[in-house]
Order: sequence, then structure tokens, then C-alpha cells
Amino acid sequence: MTNFIVPIDFSVDSLKGLEWALLFSRKLPVNIQMVYVLSHGSNLQPNEVEEEHKIAQNQFDKLMEEYTSHLGKDSKLKYIIKKGKVYREVVNQVNSFENAVLSSSTSGASGFEELFIGSNALKMMAATEQPVFTIRQGPVPTDIKKIVIPIKLDQETRQKTPIAGDVAKLFGAELHVITITSNKNKRDRERLETYGNQVVNYFKARDLKTVAKTLVGDSMPNVTCNYAEAVNADLITIMCGDIDKLNVFLGSYAQQMVNKANVPLLSITPTEKQVTSVFRAIGG
Repeated sequence: MTNFIVPIDFSVDSLKGLEWALLFSRKLPVNIQMVYVLSHGSNLQPNEVEEEHKIAQNQFDKLMEEYTSHLGKDSKLKYIIKKGKVYREVVNQVNSFENAVLSSSTSGASGFEELFIGSNALKMMAATEQPVFTIRQGPVPTDIKKIVIPIKLDQETRQKTPIAGDVAKLFGAELHVITITSNKNKRDRERLETYGNQVVNYFKARDLKTVAKTLVGDSMPNVTCNYAEAVNADLITIMCGDIDKLNVFLGSYAQQMVNKANVPLLSITPTEKQVTSVFRAIGG
């Protein structure tokens, strides 16, 4: 997590992604790159492109002057202006770096609401294997003290555990592992409990402060969001799944979380390699 890619459209809301990245810069050296994509880039006349580029550069110069002093030691703040489709250019930018994350508000002045809310947000999450932070509304936390890790009935649910542990270690945060069930099937309940215990044991093995809760409810997104607000959590970690398998995420847990959560989200795209090695050692 050494490179933060931050989509910017110069609205106040879009700066939340930058403020979130700055929070990490004060904990470890990071490179923050703000990205602006020229509006309707392929349809603009050359003189219009030049004028918009000049305006964007002036806006970035102001942001650099205002926010550079907020950087942590040894961290850097830069910007890039691109031409094309916002979704594609942002994804290309985050994928061009190793050990990168995307940090973005879910609203803004030039289409960020459309870009992130609903299936487009989840397409972006699925288009990169890098972690994605999204901040929907409200002020950006000034610290990360509590992180909620919801556990579901699938193998992939535990893949968010290592990076959640890394963030908790960095900030000295308390981890809240919540298993949520409305299922009366004894076998499913036992499997869910096993997953939850494996995650708790993993965190404890890393000497991380951990709270474990079993919650009951029919709507996992609602239960997760309500719990996060009740404990004043600063971050929720979720898995966003595979776009082909989940039919563009329509109605998925990840989509609902992007639309509902007032707490910042950390979304992880699952891979086939992650779970086995980590949890085999702790009884997975």
C-alpha cells in the first residue's frame, strides 16, 4: 500500500479520496497521485482540450499548494491529467502501479456519482486486483480506531483478513469480526462460526485487539452498516467478488454496501491464491 491513486474532479466531495490518502501518508511513506480525466476527451476540439488541460493544471497547482503541507514525512503528492473515459483511465492508472490502492469519494461534480454508485463502482473494483477505498458521505475520519470485518458463508470472505490486519496494525485499530446469520441450517451456522473463529485467531496471532460478535438479521448490508455506526467504526472491509460470476453485481452485497455505507469501505477483489496459505496454518 505505497501508491494511492485518487480520482479528482476538483469538487469538494471528490477531495475526500485525497484526505483519506493523506491520513495514510502520516503513518507510512506513500506516493499519492491525483488523477483528472478531461471531460468527453475524445470529442473535444484541440483548442478545447488545451484550455481544459490548462484549467485543470491551475486547479492542481492550487491543491498542491494547499495539501502538500498535510503530507506525512517522506510521502509525496503528484498529479496527472489524462484524456479518455473516466472509468477506464482511472483503472488503467491504478493498475499501472504495483502495491497500489484506489482512494475515491463516491460523489463529485462531473459524474463521480454515476461512476461509483451501482454497478459501475463494482465494475471498477472488479477491474483491478488492487484494494479500493471508497468514501460515500460525511467527514473523512481523522484516525482509524475501529474496523468492521463482516464474515459470510463463502470461502472468499476471509481474503480481506490480511489487509484488514495490516491497516489495524498501522493505526493501532480495534478489529470487530462480525458473523451475521439468519440461516437456521445447523451446518451453515457451524461453518460460519468456524470462519469467524479462524479470522479471530489470525488477528490474535498478530497481537491485534479483536472483538467478535454474532449478529442475527435478514439483511446483511443493513446489519453491517447499523453495527458499524453503533460502534463508531471508521472502516468496513468487504469482498467485491467476480463480475462475471455475479452478473454485474446486480443486487449483490458489495453493491448494496457501496450504496448504503456511511463509513468508508475497503473493497478487496478475491483471488484463488489468497485464502489457502493464510488459513491452513490456523485451522482453515
